[in-house]
Order: sequence, then structure tokens, then C-alpha cells
Amino acid sequence: MKEAKFSAALVTFGSFRDRYSDYKEPKSTPELLEEATRVDGLSGIEFVSGWDLKDEYLDDIRSSLEKTGLAPVACIANLSFSPRWAKGSFTAYDPETREAAKAEVRKVMDQAAEIKCPLVNLWFGQDGYDYCFQADYLRAWELLVLNLKEVADHNPNIRLGVEYKIKEPRTHCFVGTVGKTILLLHAVDRPNVGAIIDMGHALAAYENCAESIALLKMHGDKLFSVHLNDNYRLWDDDLMVGSIHIIEYLELLYWLEKTGYDYFYSLDIWPAREDGVGAASECIRWIKGLRRVIEKIGMEELEGLIQEGDAVKASATIREALLP
Repeated sequence: MKEAKFSAALVTFGSFRDRYSDYKEPKSTPELLEEATRVDGLSGIEFVSGWDLKDEYLDDIRSSLEKTGLAPVACIANLSFSPRWAKGSFTAYDPETREAAKAEVRKVMDQAAEIKCPLVNLWFGQDGYDYCFQADYLRAWELLVLNLKEVADHNPNIRLGVEYKIKEPRTHCFVGTVGKTILLLHAVDRPNVGAIIDMGHALAAYENCAESIALLKMHGDKLFSVHLNDNYRLWDDDLMVGSIHIIEYLELLYWLEKTGYDYFYSLDIWPAREDGVGAASECIRWIKGLRRVIEKIGMEELEGLIQEGDAVKASATIREALLP
């Protein structure tokens, strides 16, 4: 297996907030980047627009990246974290809001280019609905396609990764499953527009992440990045990798290797009460450990098991490798 590259969202090492409390003291972007260097094996970082990625931070980010040797892996556009997007971004009824959303994406694409980051993450968390008779579905999807085409053409050298999620903050997000995402990518038809799979989002949508990876490979090799975490399928908890779905993670990692995925394995976790460095380090250990299990069994052996279709034999092989 080729060597894996690991990255994490910079917020992993910062402060957290939910509707009950704040957790941990805030840190500056350079301080967060310095924290990230304490994670053994971490070589990349993702930034969030408006949080740790702002125009006035760009010089500090560039110098900190140069100092730490960390690679900029993705810049996440802020299309969900502001009251302005409460009724949608690309699909908002208000045309001024739609224009502001496109301006936000273009700005982040420009910022990404300045720090030599090849990927911008688009998560349309506020684009959806909560009630029946609240949304014009045809209009919403037409706007998604048209506006995504427009921003993609702003800089064809910057990749745009659409990250899907079934719900939250809306009860129904338009771009909620891998199937809907593939339909959107076909309609947009731009080489620099693809998908980002978040393991937790896939679990919440009752998807098997390995199958979702295979589908994106089949439909144009459109998997641009992965966000790795875990949950109980009820909510997007962003728990540590492998804390719950070990066998599914094993299959996910097998299919990433099988389909030739070669970008970063990015950690998107929410260690509000845990030490961020420790949590990220443990995630990387789990991923490396599960990849060693795959190597122990062998890619050819696993492929043979799949083609044989014998679930009992496959279970025995995996159990013996995991629990010798």
C-alpha cells in the first residue's frame, strides 16, 4: 500500500462551543498551527473561512506554514456559519444573499491560491428545508447547478469539493447523500468540481462509506478528499476515528487503496473535552493500524473474498487478522 498522508482541520486544536458551554481557551492561528506540529505523522492542515482563515491572517498563515512545514490541504468556505445564510446560500430566495454566497466562495478560492492550497470545501449546510411546502425543489437544484458552475469557472486551477450531509443544521439538506452529489456533479460538469466524503455524514445517511467511494470512482473519479471521524449514526458527533465502526473503517480504507485515492486522509473531529493533539494522534494510530491489518491479509486476498461473496469466510479472515 502506498504511504498515507494525514491532515486535520485546524479547529481540532482550538476552542469549542455548543449550546451549553464553551470549551477550552481560544488560540491564535499561529498558535494552532504550532499545536498541530505536535501530532506525529500529521503533514497537512485544513482552514475554515472566517474562523482561522481571513485576509488579515494570510501573511501569518504563509509564514507559519513555511515554519512548520505543514501543507495547506483545504480551505472551507463559510456557507453555513453565519446568520446571513440562515435561509440558504446558493439556493436562497434572496438574490443578494446568493450573490454574497458566490462572492464568499470566490474570495476563499483566491485565498486558497495565495497560500498554495489546491482545494476549497463547499458544504451547503443551510441549503435545505425544515417543513413541507417550504422549498421549491426544482428551483433550488437549478440554482445549485448554475451557481456552482459559475464559481467553478472563477479559477479552474482550484478544485471545489462538495461535502454532502443528510441533515443539520436543516432537517433536510439538499445535497444530502452520495447519490444526490453525483447527480449534482454530472449536472455541473466541471473537471474541477468533485466530492468530499465525510465518514460521519455518510454514517448518518445510512450509507456504507466504502460503497460511496466506489460510486464516485465509477462516476468520473470524483472523490477529491475524505473527512474521517466516527459517530453512532444518530448525529454528526465527530468522534475519534475507529471508536465505533472498526470493520466499516477497514473496508473504507481497502476501497480508498483499491480506487487509487492519493490525497490526504483528513481528520474532522470535535474533541471538545479531549486534548486535540492526543485525539488527532490516536486517530492516525487507528488508521495506520487498520492499514496494517489490510496489508497483513493482503489486497489480493481481500479482493478474492469479495469476489467469492462468502460473508462467513470474510468475517473469519478479518477476525483472525484483527484478533490473532
